[in-house]
Amino acid sequence: MSANSAEAAPEVDVVLVKAGRTKIRYASELLHDDGTRIAVRAPWAGAGVRDFGFVRFEGGDVFTEYYWRDRWYSVKEVRTAAGALKGWYCDVTRPAVLTGTELVVEDLDLDLWRSADGTDVRRLDEDEFAESGLAERDPEAAAAAVAALNQLDRLARGDGFTDLLE
Repeated sequence: MSANSAEAAPEVDVVLVKAGRTKIRYASELLHDDGTRIAVRAPWAGAGVRDFGFVRFEGGDVFTEYYWRDRWYSVKEVRTAAGALKGWYCDVTRPAVLTGTELVVEDLDLDLWRSADGTDVRRLDEDEFAESGLAERDPEAAAAAVAALNQLDRLARGDGFTDLLE
């Protein structure tokens, strides 16, 4: 399904689950769903400003988010309210599940940031992942999560990263 018509795009609630609990829920606009990849757009849904040191997420920022039903990650393109690209925040997750108007994604703690110019690629939260106990509880999921982070890292440092979003 493509949302490229004059009609208003359908709304989808994105539900990010972590450790069995809803971490955040927010409304988004469905841009595209080809049966494998889902694209939505939403304003920054966090409370206030989130300053990571290398990037700030703040009111007015717009996230175009890409989720896959067959991949263990999501990619979020982050732009200012004026449209300037800040970069991409990638979450390692279980494959996304869209049921009706609810898109559920389980966060597995590993993240990756790629700056707009591609010069800053950083792996995030590997300590949280190690402390989560996923490797002991679900070794297959933990292995898939690590493999997904490694794949994102390779793509982010090479030329194929933006191909994910086309």
